[in-house]
Amino acid sequence: MAYDMTYDPNNIFARILRGEIPCDKVYEDENCLAFNDIAPKAPVHVLVIPKGAYVNLDDFHAKASDAEIAALIRAVGTVAKLKDLPATGYRILSNNGEDAHQEVPHLHIHVIGKRDLGGMVGKPKG
Repeated sequence: MAYDMTYDPNNIFARILRGEIPCDKVYEDENCLAFNDIAPKAPVHVLVIPKGAYVNLDDFHAKASDAEIAALIRAVGTVAKLKDLPATGYRILSNNGEDAHQEVPHLHIHVIGKRDLGGMVGKPKG
């Protein structure tokens, strides 16, 4: 994907937020929505997204209100607790930009757990 820093209001997460595409909701508050990933990489794989139009974490921390920032972090913690992840551990991950292979231009945090997740980052190719 060629990385474009502009927000696309027709990205899949924006469409989910507008109710145009259904999701398997895990948690929602006035600032965030969390739902099960449609292609899970582990037994628990939830995406937590802000309801505002933010491309990635850089865009979010530059433009979001303190309340939105706090709500996103609280939502991640709430999802982990709802899915009983603190007992065995879990990973939170946000791919930001081209080198990180961000696929959707809307900030999203993956909350992944309920299996051994292995090392932190794969070895470089080449």
